[in-house]
Amino acid sequence: MSGIWSRVPRYPSQIWLLFWGTLTGSIGQSIVWPFLVIVIRERVHVPLTTVTLLFTLQSVAGFAATTVLGPLMDRFGRKRAMLVGLVSSGLVLAAMSQATTLAMWAVLLPAYGMVNTMFRIGSYAMVADLVEPHRRADTYALLRMGDNLGIVIGPTIGGFLASATYALSYLLAASTQFILFVFVAVIVHETLPQRDPSQSGLMLTPPKGTSGYGPLMHDWTFLRVWGLYILVNIASSMVFVLLGAYMKENFGIQENDYGKVIGTNAAMVVLFQFTVTRYTIKHSPLPVIGVGALFYASGLFIYAISQGFYGFLFGMMVMTCGELMISPTTTALVANIAPPEMRARYMGAFALSFRVGAGIGPVLGGLLSDNIAPVAIWYGGMTFCLIAAAGYFILVRQSASNPTMQPLQLQPVSSETSPGD
Repeated sequence: MSGIWSRVPRYPSQIWLLFWGTLTGSIGQSIVWPFLVIVIRERVHVPLTTVTLLFTLQSVAGFAATTVLGPLMDRFGRKRAMLVGLVSSGLVLAAMSQATTLAMWAVLLPAYGMVNTMFRIGSYAMVADLVEPHRRADTYALLRMGDNLGIVIGPTIGGFLASATYALSYLLAASTQFILFVFVAVIVHETLPQRDPSQSGLMLTPPKGTSGYGPLMHDWTFLRVWGLYILVNIASSMVFVLLGAYMKENFGIQENDYGKVIGTNAAMVVLFQFTVTRYTIKHSPLPVIGVGALFYASGLFIYAISQGFYGFLFGMMVMTCGELMISPTTTALVANIAPPEMRARYMGAFALSFRVGAGIGPVLGGLLSDNIAPVAIWYGGMTFCLIAAAGYFILVRQSASNPTMQPLQLQPVSSETSPGD
């Protein structure tokens, strides 16, 4: 790990606080989410289609909540919303430990979808507040590193606890949210920019025309970047929802081996995100994202032609290379596009791309599988990624003079650091 930290640039202390908070939150949430379908099926005894409809409700509720969350964070501050989200997530997870009916899950899953992204959106907005544009990509890479390290740790704990009782897993996950609540309340400070230095407090009145999403909906640069990113997320959601079932039902590859494939994704992010990001920030973001989409397409093609564990593992490695290029680069690009007084709204809208992708991808993949062939899932996802790549390369030519589309690192960044800086 010392080799990883030696490549990490110096950051304000609050960025490291957000890193440890992201890691803690990710561990807590990933203790339970890989096993949600199993828990609901065992407790409620309903068809799988019914369970998937619950997750559709969760996605719709999360979508609706996120559209409101951005303006609230830009008006009243990031920290307050983060605190509300953490305590609410803890309460919902605690309630899930006792959920035994379909009606209870139909309430709790949408509720969880509404509150579980508040900390992440707030963290992303805080990074945009605190970090210069040329350093945002590697800062978002740091948060992704914490998120994925949590995904490596959390399911291991959850699997161990599940062998005894699922209820304990949910209570432990709830505890991490309450611990993180105290951590944010006591240590993390507000970063909402003050428009008038003579004013105090956070309840600022936004300038005329910026109280909602109107300006964002007329920002064609953002909308095109965002729309193409949704296509990549549709393909990504196909993989993370359907790949395990595809491997087992068509090739007899069991859950433990599928877990190794998913674990490889998280491990690669932890080990290689900084190395990749320190190279990609030297280049204009749109070509980097376009090449990343091509890596995604290549990984999906490998899934389509694979028939054994090592083929799927290699496909995941190739796809993850695309993820390493796309995710922090796109996040930093959106932060750079956003006006200071609308950062939370832009980051909230950016977060919606994951919800839209998750709402479309698995359903579309199921339709392709049922009506054409199971392998059509991956050819369909590959097509979305190729369209996205083509779109980004077209934007390269159209946005050549746009300053936000220039290389994300405009000056050298010191590599001397330690996690405690």
